[in-house]
Amino acid sequence: MQGTTIRKARHGLMALALATAMGWSHAQAQTAPALQPQEGDVVVRDFRFQDGQVLPSVKLHYATLGTPRRGADGKVSNAVLLLHGTTGTGRAFLAPAMQQELFAPDQPLDASRYFIIMPDGIGRGGSSKPSDGLRAAFPRYGYSDVVEGHYRLLTEGLHVDHLRLVLGTSMGGMQTWIWGAKHPDMMDALMPIASQPVAMAGRNWLWRRTLIEAIRSDPDWKNGNYSMQPVRWTDTVPLFALMTQSAVTLQASAPGREPVNQYFDKAVADARKSYDANDYLYWFESSWDYNPEPDLGKIRAPLYAVNFADDLINAVDLGVMQRTVPRVPNGRFVEVPQSSRTYGHQTLAHPEVWKGYLAQLLQDLPKKD
Repeated sequence: MQGTTIRKARHGLMALALATAMGWSHAQAQTAPALQPQEGDVVVRDFRFQDGQVLPSVKLHYATLGTPRRGADGKVSNAVLLLHGTTGTGRAFLAPAMQQELFAPDQPLDASRYFIIMPDGIGRGGSSKPSDGLRAAFPRYGYSDVVEGHYRLLTEGLHVDHLRLVLGTSMGGMQTWIWGAKHPDMMDALMPIASQPVAMAGRNWLWRRTLIEAIRSDPDWKNGNYSMQPVRWTDTVPLFALMTQSAVTLQASAPGREPVNQYFDKAVADARKSYDANDYLYWFESSWDYNPEPDLGKIRAPLYAVNFADDLINAVDLGVMQRTVPRVPNGRFVEVPQSSRTYGHQTLAHPEVWKGYLAQLLQDLPKKD
């Protein structure tokens, strides 16, 4: 039904029942052996960014699970594209919980049935990024540029021109909306998770702007042309936890003043070891072009959006999904109620909570040979 709204707790129970009906419990999944991905790089030539800049070559890294299956027309018929979040890479989907709950035998994306493609978006992981050498001269990419990179990776590198599913979490969820509008005939289904199809504003942009300005105002950043990593800005990194973890999760992680101090110090220390300031800045600035709302009517594939009631980044009390999803011809959504099984925005990393909706989406699709 167009614009279907699903908000009540009984739908959370329905998702759990669907997962259970698939004959694979969470406890059983714990025994599944780890899957070994195939990894590779595709180099695309003369990549033109939205701002007009052209790089002679852009490297796009990816990992895959499963084997492509071709139909009578010779085209791959079982490809699934999975899109990661702002601070992640495609390997986020290779975490044990993802493998056990999604890719194991009889799970929704059983790797023996699907060809699962997990790219690193431009600016991240093994794909081209500022820290590779261009630093602040790297093009100011936006989400649409990242989606264009996905498209060229698929079509030019992997020779995939149709997808059974596009599924993304957080930033990847936002890019899923873009995929649906930009390439409406290329997929059978879409599942954006922990995202909303509107431009950045309010609290969501405020915390991002805070992180961005912390880097730009760091005296050691030197307009992005530093020779040694600036570190003062990393004191703002714990804001990420404030926005992405639920209050219950943070309270359990740091139940007293001293545990909070230790939590803060570890987050900052980890950031100083792990992050390049320019890469991090570009990650958060790259949402500058995100606004799929005007193009929602162009999305043709069935779309099932999943959000979480305790997610501060995509606040359900704004009524965004109620206002926008009815514009998607085959769109529906669910806002999963807060419970002991949810973790705020980071519920996206707990597929046991949302895989039932994925199973339902796939079951509703016409069968393929």
